[in-house]
Amino acid sequence: MLTSFEVIEAANISRATLNNYISQGLLPRPLVKNPEPGTPTSARQIGYFPEEVLIRLERISELKKEGYAMAEIASQLEAEGFEVPLKMTAPHDASKSYESSTGQSVEDITLGSNNIPRTVMPSKSNLLRLTIDHIPYPAYMVNYNFEITWFNEEARSELLGAFEHLPADIKERNALTYLLKGRLGRDGANREELLQFYLLLGKGRFSRNELMNILTGQADATPKQREESLAELRPNGTLVELPLTLRLENNELAHYNVYASYYREGILFIHLSSHAESESLLGLLERRDEVIRNLLKKHLPVLTDVAVLVADLQSSVRICTELPPEEYFELINQIWAAMEPIFRKYYGTHGKHVGDGMVYYFFPQPDCNYIFNALMCAQEMKAAMRRISKAWQLRKNWMNELYLNTGLNEGHEWLGIFHIETKVEFTVLGDTINHAARLSDFSRGGAIWATKNLLGKLPAKERQRVKFGIRRKDAEGREVVVGAFYSRISELAYLNDAVRNEKLNDIAALPVTEIMEIGA
Repeated sequence: MLTSFEVIEAANISRATLNNYISQGLLPRPLVKNPEPGTPTSARQIGYFPEEVLIRLERISELKKEGYAMAEIASQLEAEGFEVPLKMTAPHDASKSYESSTGQSVEDITLGSNNIPRTVMPSKSNLLRLTIDHIPYPAYMVNYNFEITWFNEEARSELLGAFEHLPADIKERNALTYLLKGRLGRDGANREELLQFYLLLGKGRFSRNELMNILTGQADATPKQREESLAELRPNGTLVELPLTLRLENNELAHYNVYASYYREGILFIHLSSHAESESLLGLLERRDEVIRNLLKKHLPVLTDVAVLVADLQSSVRICTELPPEEYFELINQIWAAMEPIFRKYYGTHGKHVGDGMVYYFFPQPDCNYIFNALMCAQEMKAAMRRISKAWQLRKNWMNELYLNTGLNEGHEWLGIFHIETKVEFTVLGDTINHAARLSDFSRGGAIWATKNLLGKLPAKERQRVKFGIRRKDAEGREVVVGAFYSRISELAYLNDAVRNEKLNDIAALPVTEIMEIGA
């Protein structure tokens, strides 16, 4: 038997043409199995064809030269005694590419005849389940800056270009750049089609020039604040189907139905041939939790700009001692429940942290500033914590004040994941998170402390909205605020006088400031 790579090379056709022939019933579907020993591939499973497929491909080429249309070629092959392949359907081997379906329903948005999205509800069924590891079509995932975070081999070879690996820096992973460099993106008509495709995705959000700037990495450093983000425009749970037509190297047209599935972490694109059956793919996309968990497990480590927020409950050990266990866990769960919507509002990504503290990462967004998101999030968390503290004072008739002490920092760090079968956690390596955690340790009374580095990277217009400074004592012992001012940790804490401050020695020279208010 021949691998798909061997068929493509021997017949001198592209993978897109091969998939096109399969979807139109001109070629049989390949047998998908583990690579045979010595096969030069890193793929876990690949397709195998019978050797007779080369004779069929040669005859298809001859019929095309004679002027036969694709539909006529199928009939002519049957008339000449070639076996008629089955149309593309899901294989029935559950031990390989597919599993039995739960039949769960999910909202689906498709395009009507006038290209206006319309909502439909797929009916429940007993479909065989496709898995993310064995999608036989080009598939890739991008974040909301359209930077590639995952791709499969079909997408690499057919659409994105024959690269060995993606750059470490996520800023260099622009999806449109790779699509235009790919084999099909070099054609002028295809380039315009791809641009129009992305414009349709951002319809109502970006002009052509704004989208081009985002897609080519030239976005304005001070993005315009908009009423809603791209993620909110296509909320988590949305599935969009868009048409895409590209011209192959042999001047044939390949018609795709592109499914764009939206998640908090980004958008998953799957390019399905318009002639291929879609039920097994829709069955996969219905299982959203499974899909995103498996995609995150494959999330490539990347270098990215990131703002880090670390918050800890002050005197948590004492509070745990004073409260009955059930009430302490009730309090912690109440805090998490109150903070989660705030994190989501400002596009925070939950990170790995021990104990009852919180770590959230804020990454660059196409239409808002990630650093300002972190600052606004911290301010709203502080206000929410005041309300929780007041509620518990009334409930327990105590005088305790509950505080979340917050540290903020920004840097360019490695983002990766730790995962087990049922859990995925993002983590950032480097001093950015370490310094944010130390600032949280330093903070008291629910204060928000940030590094000079973080505020220095804010655009001037947004920095003017932030009231910050250092609290000092005057000659009479009264507290005064020195506005728009920074100080080193060593000048704010007696590092050798308290056990609490021993861990601050490694940030003693770090210039920091207290965030006091953010204006409208």
